[in-house]
Amino acid sequence: MKIIENKKIFLTIGLSVMLGSLAVVSIFGLKLGIDFTGGSLTEVSYEDKPTQSVIEEAVNSSVSDLGAFSVRQSANNDGGIGYIIRTRDLSEPERESLHAAVTEINEGTIDRFTSIGPVIGEELKNKAVWAIGGVALIIILYVAFAFAGVGKPVGSWVYGGITIFALIHDVLVPAALMSLLGLLLGVEVDVLFVMALLAVLGYSVNDTIVVFDRVRENLIRYRQEKKKKTKDEFGQPKEEIDYVFNKPFSEIVSESVSQTIARSINTSFTTLLALIALYFIGGSVTQIFALILIAGVVAGTYSSIFLAPPLLVYMAERSATKEADQK
Repeated sequence: MKIIENKKIFLTIGLSVMLGSLAVVSIFGLKLGIDFTGGSLTEVSYEDKPTQSVIEEAVNSSVSDLGAFSVRQSANNDGGIGYIIRTRDLSEPERESLHAAVTEINEGTIDRFTSIGPVIGEELKNKAVWAIGGVALIIILYVAFAFAGVGKPVGSWVYGGITIFALIHDVLVPAALMSLLGLLLGVEVDVLFVMALLAVLGYSVNDTIVVFDRVRENLIRYRQEKKKKTKDEFGQPKEEIDYVFNKPFSEIVSESVSQTIARSINTSFTTLLALIALYFIGGSVTQIFALILIAGVVAGTYSSIFLAPPLLVYMAERSATKEADQK
């Protein structure tokens, strides 16, 4: 498969996906759940489902000065139909009043109740941002350190920068999916979504580093030492060691991708099988988690094979052009 030869096509596709995903997130945003905004969430199920307007009327009349609230339909683990009610943070008497009002309708059952204060919600949001940012920083430092000995034709920081670029691609795709789910189905971002993104980061960087590590091995394999005698600033003779390669860098990267593509696709395929099973067998809570991971794994597989290696070759060619212009 001529991935490096057609690098412009694959880079264009990857960049288009990134820009499209960024546009979706920027326009529609993410519907933050109570984990980050604070408030109370009640999930109630019914064997004989009432209409949404009936539930809304019961909620509104159960608590005085309730303010804005939302009610959306949900499916529980047993296949029954229910509603998720999101309100401001409720006191214990208010919670009891609300639960009594919604369970009186068609003998409803409270499946879940969660309450988080606004201060804790803001703290969780800040911690989530720091967690994702911290992981990204650690990754770029690790990659730069791991490839410090490569040197040519691109520096170790280029490997780290490309890895982060691929990670941004892999995070934007599930984020855009979550944005659309929030817009169309009212799905809210919670701590599980952050956990899914962190898992995607780890999975993606592993795939990318496998390819880059093979590039490093092949660079060492195809390079030859070239000794050059020069003089230092005091006029004393000294010997410098440079490296030349028996193959063009683009061919070395192409060979590295060919050697690792089967491993990457097979790993992704088996991971997707497990995630698809989790999506269909798991409950409503794990379904969104599995769906986000599926989107992240697909995006990570594409970036590690069709985005990062072509971008590495592009950066090497750009660096070579700059060096030629300076001479």
